[in-house]
Amino acid sequence: MPRFGKTSRLHRSTLHPDLQQLVDEVVESFDITVLCGHRNEKDQNEAYDNKKSKVKWPDSMHNQNPSLAVDIAPYPIRWPQKGTKSYAKDLGRFYMLAGYIRAKAEDMGIDIRGGHDWDGDFDIMDQDFDDLVHWELKSK
Repeated sequence: MPRFGKTSRLHRSTLHPDLQQLVDEVVESFDITVLCGHRNEKDQNEAYDNKKSKVKWPDSMHNQNPSLAVDIAPYPIRWPQKGTKSYAKDLGRFYMLAGYIRAKAEDMGIDIRGGHDWDGDFDIMDQDFDDLVHWELKSK
């Protein structure tokens, strides 16, 4: 059975209780790593500068305490690299995880949205910013 490592547990501890419950349920069946929960001002602005976020401090859901957003990746992480033989498979792992998270959250009554489908219309082609690891609570 998958379980969180030390860094994932640390990031998990910064999450809103609903997100903590969700990642705990997901890791029971799907090996994941928690990349980020709460971000302080320096980390948020660095994410913005590196084009990993579209907002500066304090406008991210990651900037709330506890964090209303979490970044999650399938473990082990294999970041999709365009032009490689494994690109489609590596990208597919992120979308397979997204479907699992979305279904698990719905079963648990947790209202979320993911960076793979910001508007929640199941059309991933209408995205202008793909953030496959990002999940945030919608109703908090």
